[in-house]
Amino acid sequence: MITDTAATMDAYCGVLPEDIVQVGVIGLIKAIDRFELSREVEFTSFSIPYIVGEIKRFFRDTTWAVHVPRRLQEARVQLARATEELSSRLGRTPTVAELAQLMNLEEKEVIEARLASNGYRSSSLDAAINNSEDGETARDDFIGDEDSALELVEDFHALAPMIAGLDERSRKLLHWRFVEEETQAQIGERLGVSQMH
Repeated sequence: MITDTAATMDAYCGVLPEDIVQVGVIGLIKAIDRFELSREVEFTSFSIPYIVGEIKRFFRDTTWAVHVPRRLQEARVQLARATEELSSRLGRTPTVAELAQLMNLEEKEVIEARLASNGYRSSSLDAAINNSEDGETARDDFIGDEDSALELVEDFHALAPMIAGLDERSRKLLHWRFVEEETQAQIGERLGVSQMH
């Protein structure tokens, strides 16, 4: 039973079957330690909740790529079930409001559970993505670089009110020097003055 469950979970979560078997055995050992014959209960019905509980705890604690609070981990499972149920019933992807109503949660909590589910799996930035145009490319290729012109935009917005306060002659001087990139000698010729002036 444990091995069959392990194979199924491996296909879904990418966990080694041996790890799941080992966790199930720990649950079995705990069940053996706590089992009392005086209760007159079958050992299998007593031990199965221990084994399943240990396996669930293992997945809850170790399979998330990012640490997410337990309530959000549980909400993710509930969200997946609700999404599947509503999708089959409605024939489309359910809205946040519909999910919140079915799950008896506020819309904010549904959105939070959706965001938290992104922490379940992670991918390497070097992972290949199939691109119909170019074949395979790395995920890192889709991350933008720092735009050096962005600093200029910020500078222009910061300087605009100060430049607007200058007289016409001073604005022309700034324009010639920093926009047209003329030398001091060229600007002096335009104004009919020496470079030093």
